[in-house]
Amino acid sequence: MQTCIHIIDDDASFRTALGRLVETYGFRVACYESGESFLSQLPASEEGCILLDLRMPGLSGPDLQDRIAQAVPLLPIVFLTGQGTIAASVQAMKAGADDFLEKPVSSKILREAIERALDQNEKRRAGREQIQLLLDRVSNLTPRETQVFDLVVRGKRNKQVAYDLKTSERTIKAHRHSIMEKLGATSLAEIVSIAEKLGRNGPSHSVSNPPSATSPKANMQGH
Repeated sequence: MQTCIHIIDDDASFRTALGRLVETYGFRVACYESGESFLSQLPASEEGCILLDLRMPGLSGPDLQDRIAQAVPLLPIVFLTGQGTIAASVQAMKAGADDFLEKPVSSKILREAIERALDQNEKRRAGREQIQLLLDRVSNLTPRETQVFDLVVRGKRNKQVAYDLKTSERTIKAHRHSIMEKLGATSLAEIVSIAEKLGRNGPSHSVSNPPSATSPKANMQGH
């Protein structure tokens, strides 16, 4: 299926013309007359990007930007407006927009902006897939291995971990070997990197009583 470019603009004639132009780039186009219309039929796939008007009846572009960040966060936003100001562009970019263009825009500039947004979209989707893969691997750790994992990535040596968990250093070494295999890691640095990507190496991460496998917290953290 072709990558979809979502056009959200209350000006019907501009929306149609823009859609036809974007189709000449080889993309599939979906058009919406308002932010509410887009939210009522959210795309099933987050592959693509959004071309968004700034000022519209009902939900404004910035208001919709906040909703999009919650509903389909991987879709990049390119603002395309005839009523832009420096303040509005700064606000939009600070809120996470990928670009801010003023109407009328040349076909070359528009296409380049779309291609940059799609590149960001691909990186975001790849990043999410990597995180999910790591979460799946961590979820295969036993409760005890999870405790060892959380202590090791915080810089504790085997002897310290053994003391904290009231077991032998030999047992901790065995757990570390199993953790390495399950995570597909070949070094301590790789284990620490995995923890950093999952946000598990902070001091607030408690390891004294790991959540049960059926608790919501356990499912979120991969215990």
